[in-house]
Amino acid sequence: MSFERGTGIGGEPAPAPRMSGVPTTEPISPAMRLQILSTEHWSLLASRSLAWNESFSRAGMFLSTLTGAIVALALVAQASQFGDGFTLFALVILPIVLFIGVTTLIRLGASNYHEAMCVVGMNRIRAAYLELAPDLERYFVMSAHDDALGIGRTMGVQPGGRVSWIGQILAGTPTVVMILNSVLAGVIGAVASLRIGVAVSTALGVGALSFVLAMVLQGLYARGSIAKAQAGYRPLFPTPAADR
Repeated sequence: MSFERGTGIGGEPAPAPRMSGVPTTEPISPAMRLQILSTEHWSLLASRSLAWNESFSRAGMFLSTLTGAIVALALVAQASQFGDGFTLFALVILPIVLFIGVTTLIRLGASNYHEAMCVVGMNRIRAAYLELAPDLERYFVMSAHDDALGIGRTMGVQPGGRVSWIGQILAGTPTVVMILNSVLAGVIGAVASLRIGVAVSTALGVGALSFVLAMVLQGLYARGSIAKAQAGYRPLFPTPAADR
């Protein structure tokens, strides 16, 4: 008893015939396009919400750590009468708080970049919505353009050009964290100078120099990160000149 190849239970199925000239994909209907865009829109909304929550959590953790360190320093200062024990404790606890502040600033920058990319994606999806239904444009409050102006409108930057962007940056959480980090660096520099026995005026000068140096370094880091993000970005739906 023998089995022939291609017959019986154990036979291999014959290859399906190929139909030449027939497209492999069917055109997508407008309803299917709308469903895909809506799914991506909700995904970007959830991702942006997670970025906001992480930013607030990291900033809150840093502020809580800073508050606890200040309270601890006050208790040690009261117990040691601002003696050597106080300066030694300050030089131990404050660098740890500064480290948390620096890492918080880095993470806030990453979260802001993530949020900006989500805004870009949602603006492009709005542009696709308007391609499907152009008559609905007058109902849209947020922008459907993915250039700097369109991103600013969706993120709630008030009209006013560069002045509004500067105000938005100064009022942002990363700037607050940056200033607090610089103050910490200044305090560490001043306390370290007092620890080695320099004059009070010299210690104040070292603290001021440390503050300025920390601000410059953090500003250069933030500027470099923003420039790197902008260098590789090309808007697909720029704002028309009439809407500027």
